Amino acid sequence: MLDIFLSNYDALLEALWLTFRVTLCSLALGSVVGLVFAFFRLSSIKPLQYLANVYLALIRGMPMIVQIAILYFGISSVVTLPQFWAGVFALAIHNGAYISEIFRGAIISIDKGQMEAARSLGMSYPLAMRRIILPQAFKRALPALGNQFIILLKESSLVAYIGMSDLWGTTMAIAGTNYQPLKTYIVTGMFYLVLVLLFTLIFNKLEAKYSPKQS
Repeated sequence: MLDIFLSNYDALLEALWLTFRVTLCSLALGSVVGLVFAFFRLSSIKPLQYLANVYLALIRGMPMIVQIAILYFGISSVVTLPQFWAGVFALAIHNGAYISEIFRGAIISIDKGQMEAARSLGMSYPLAMRRIILPQAFKRALPALGNQFIILLKESSLVAYIGMSDLWGTTMAIAGTNYQPLKTYIVTGMFYLVLVLLFTLIFNKLEAKYSPKQS
């Protein structure tokens, strides 16, 4: 396994960087999507609630690989997306459905009296939400967001099936040439394990720093 790692060091590191970029871009975009649909579900406007419910039902009801295929192959007759952005959009839209529920749960966990107090001081609803509610909700959402980020990181391996040379895509190519799939997969598994442990540590530090008990 050490020989496999050393002989494919450059390719694996380049693939690791691509996996990292796909994951971060998907998380950033998915967080925006999730926050928007969280507000849609909390809205008193029925069409927005309906739209959010349909989105959640569709996204959570289909496998991730199907959504990637739809965005890359299925809509190619309308618009052609680069592999990178097809993967990012699919991951963001898929994870956005789960992130929206994380944000919604965190927002409704904040005492309603805080919003009422902010409004009584003359703040508009958006201003009170931005300055009072969302900062507290974000702190409470951190543990679940960290977990979702790790899930997203592992799901990013599915972009290999649209031809991207991410960590898993590169692994399959290496295994196809060295005829040692088991050892090659174990090497890649170690890469993913290190990434997961690293990000777990980062989110644990953030959770400890921004814990509601310390605010």
